[in-house]
Amino acid sequence: MIKVAIVAALEREVRALVRHWQVAGREYEGKPFRFFEDGARAVLVCGGIGAQAARRATEAVIALYQPEVVQSVGFAGALDPSLSVGEIFSPARIIDGRDGSRVMLENGSGTLLSFHCIAGTEQKSKLAAAHNAQAIDMEAAAVAQSAASHGLRFEVTKAISDESDFEMPSMDRFIGHDGHFHAGRFVAFAALRPWLWAKIIRLGRKSAKAEQSLCRELQRQLCTEFDSTELNANLRV
Repeated sequence: MIKVAIVAALEREVRALVRHWQVAGREYEGKPFRFFEDGARAVLVCGGIGAQAARRATEAVIALYQPEVVQSVGFAGALDPSLSVGEIFSPARIIDGRDGSRVMLENGSGTLLSFHCIAGTEQKSKLAAAHNAQAIDMEAAAVAQSAASHGLRFEVTKAISDESDFEMPSMDRFIGHDGHFHAGRFVAFAALRPWLWAKIIRLGRKSAKAEQSLCRELQRQLCTEFDSTELNANLRV
């Protein structure tokens, strides 16, 4: 059994964390998955972008590793202007933008909205007002639902990757049905549109900052979790 199962969307969000973890290729329901294993402590899977991809990956990691805790991690966009790039956001509640259902968490502060697409600045403003949410992602609600269906503890750790007033490049068309981001197609698209280059460079820098912040926080959480577990075990002995 694995203590913590971590579900991210893309490997670039967690590269610094899993750089030295063992890689295992396994299948679940006929679909291949790439798992990163940190001994008996944790396993991480990058399921892809969007709710369906996140749900498939969560079901796979639960079935194959029987974790005690499921954690949704990755990047989130700011809806609250006070949130800056690289800031860690751990919400107290998650709202599913598809049906308005809510998941309440034991710890954290604020609201994370899981939405079905990448939101622009105008849409961010409307969503923030409609849901009283501070940040937005695309996967956390789906991961939460799978964890709940198995009676598992659920946690969320997100790093802000773009401010509320940052207009994201149009990227939805490059996300496949399986949640895979077709980077090559996006690069070819952007190469012919030089007016996008400055924005894409800025986005890359923001993503790198968010990745480093996220991975530092996840490493801190794992160290705290397992140092505490080992201490309690020694005290019981």
